[in-house]
Amino acid sequence: MVKTRQLHHVLRLLLVFLCMNLIWYVAFLLMHHPILPSPLEVYEAMFQLGGQAVALNVGYSLMRIGAGVLFALILGLLIGLLMGRSQTWNKLLDPVVYLTYPVPKIALLPVVMLFFGLGETSKILMIMLILLFQVIISVRDGVKAIPASTYDVLTSIGAGTAQKFWHVTLPGALSVILSTIRISLGSAISVLFFTEIYGTEHGMGFFIMDAWLRLDYPEMYAGIMLFSLVGFVLFLLVDLLDYTFMKWRN
Repeated sequence: MVKTRQLHHVLRLLLVFLCMNLIWYVAFLLMHHPILPSPLEVYEAMFQLGGQAVALNVGYSLMRIGAGVLFALILGLLIGLLMGRSQTWNKLLDPVVYLTYPVPKIALLPVVMLFFGLGETSKILMIMLILLFQVIISVRDGVKAIPASTYDVLTSIGAGTAQKFWHVTLPGALSVILSTIRISLGSAISVLFFTEIYGTEHGMGFFIMDAWLRLDYPEMYAGIMLFSLVGFVLFLLVDLLDYTFMKWRN
């Protein structure tokens, strides 16, 4: 049954992908302009890209996203758990979170680059900032939503603090974390594109802008397709983690 659902899901994705390419081809025929090459031209340019260059640029982008997400998860989980399990800490940190969360993080890019330079630190920090506050709020709300009776049951059978955390608190927090990452991953990838325009010679953002400046439109669109593929693979990875660790929800 599960395999049948997965097959149907894959088939739906393929159908949507073909429809998108069909719409793209129709737009190409209607515009008939170099700024919009045909899908075949773009895929040909994609396959002509050197494997080493693609691996280098994709690798740098994945490294920055992975580091940013990891730091956001570590800090967000710690702060969110602290706020969710302690009324005192929640009262102290809640105003800080709510005052800083609405600040548009992309507007902080010039500030971050002034303080941390144009290197890897500023790029990773921007991705972390995009995710951090959403993780904090999601984890806090997820932990606070766990009924107190759940902990009482474990206490009655002699479970310790570590066991309560492992069997109740962490699964409740992990559920909302995965949902938060799935929602905010697109924003993180968008910010990564902007950060990779400055102070670097590697990354998909740099690759796309370099092709644009050279007026190599097929290669530019090929870079966009590869960047989209990176995002799609990350989404699949989150779905895989959800399926692996959240089986109790089914």
